[in-house]
Amino acid sequence: MLTVGDTFPAFELQACVSLEKGKEFSFISSEEHKKQGKWLVIFFWPYDFSTLCPTEIMGFNEKYDEFLERDTLVYGGSTDTATVHLAWRNHHEGLKDLKFPMISDHAKKLTKELGILAGKDEVAMRATFIVDPTGVIRWVCVNHIIVGRNIDEVLRTLDALQMNALTPCNWKKGGKTL
Repeated sequence: MLTVGDTFPAFELQACVSLEKGKEFSFISSEEHKKQGKWLVIFFWPYDFSTLCPTEIMGFNEKYDEFLERDTLVYGGSTDTATVHLAWRNHHEGLKDLKFPMISDHAKKLTKELGILAGKDEVAMRATFIVDPTGVIRWVCVNHIIVGRNIDEVLRTLDALQMNALTPCNWKKGGKTL
């Protein structure tokens, strides 16, 4: 699995970006955040139409503006197709108003490069990456399939990384650095 200090793999993947007829899909590139000089939080979930995954997706969506305030793009994705993402968004009330793209790595190229495929079905692990504006992975977290993410911890870690200073245990934005 790729880890801190590694370069995040280049990708261009189809994504479900809207429920508006004719504007549902677009291609998302790993270069977009670099061109904009922004950070990237990219997270993966195992299956669309599951029970735990939408709670995390909705959690990232609820905090989306906080990521924007930190000059950070957010992408979520799985190995399901963009068409399946669209069907899930249309079916699940909590996913209809997503502010970030749901990328499709149906060919499993990116997830394989990242080293986050698991099980006989080779689905994406519940992995989260924070990538700096140059494309370097600065933080990785992988949860067991039954354990949901803590979005506040992703934000706290992003804040610490953007401080570029030694941050002690349980540090929070505005706290003293070492």
